[in-house]
Amino acid sequence: MTTTPFDSAILSTARIRLEPLVAAHAATLFEGLIDPANYRYIPQEPPATVDDLTGRYRKLESRRSPDGTEAWLNWALMGLDGKSHGYVQATVNLISKEAWIAYFVFSPSQRLGYAKEALGGLLPALREAYGIVKFNAEIDTRNIASIRLVESLGFARIRHVENADEFKGAISDEYHYSL
Repeated sequence: MTTTPFDSAILSTARIRLEPLVAAHAATLFEGLIDPANYRYIPQEPPATVDDLTGRYRKLESRRSPDGTEAWLNWALMGLDGKSHGYVQATVNLISKEAWIAYFVFSPSQRLGYAKEALGGLLPALREAYGIVKFNAEIDTRNIASIRLVESLGFARIRHVENADEFKGAISDEYHYSL
């Protein structure tokens, strides 16, 4: 399970630094992650404790799936002033050269362009580092802001999955996007 220098590289944009996620980020990100409003369109729940989050992040530090076929890449979105805004993720299939992206922006930082800025820097860097031929995103159909974000980046809707998931007492549909 060999990682690349890119896996631990810090990426910078005009307002943020994308720092490779490590256990030490748990304390910084915890407060933004405990806001239940952040989980409206995803099946996860807020972390219970900083220690739980630290343990999860420690597992992700390997940056590879156990079988070595996927790169599990996660970055903390840190403002240049040190304030945390969320995180971005990319799961890269090292064989097919496809990547699945996800992003999580804390409520106070939403609709300020942080996710677009982060992905605008990250996608070309991933394409160069891994030879990505296709990016994918799966989005709850109710998440209009996220849909607008990926469409503004050039993603095209390729599939509508009805009854894709059930969480928080409701059935959710998903749109699948590719770039």
